[in-house]
Parts: sequence; structure tokens; C-alpha cells
Amino acid sequence: MALELRPDCERCGRDLPPENADARICTFECTFCADCVDGPLGGLCPNCGGNLERRPIRPARLLDKHPPSTVRMGPR
Repeated sequence: MALELRPDCERCGRDLPPENADARICTFECTFCADCVDGPLGGLCPNCGGNLERRPIRPARLLDKHPPSTVRMGPR
């Protein structure tokens, strides 16, 4: 199963497309932007308390076979 590439920051709603190097994830694939992680979140996932790391970039040639999620998790 491929890593779920969520489309936005769960805290601020910033768009985080698959090629965005500013996306950060925890072990449960919670997704946040680098500004939120480096600022208010202090490097920790507010959902599980785990660390947040840079999300890998999926090669564009694989996006058709393994598309990113379209379900937004950020504020509404």
C-alpha cells in the first residue's frame, strides 16, 4: 500500500500537492506544512504526539497509478 499523500495542512489548510517539499508527516500520515510544524506545533504531531518528518515526494510518473488523496483534513 502506498503512502497516503494528503492534499493540505491539517492545521492551517495550506495546499500541499504531491511535489511540495514543505509537507511534513507523522507515522500515521497526519500531514502539516513546515510553517506549522516549525512554529506552533514545535515538531510534534498534535494528534499522536509523534515527531513530524519531511514527506517523501512521489515521482510524477507514479501519480497516475498511485494518486494522492483528495480528502482535505484542514480547517473548514
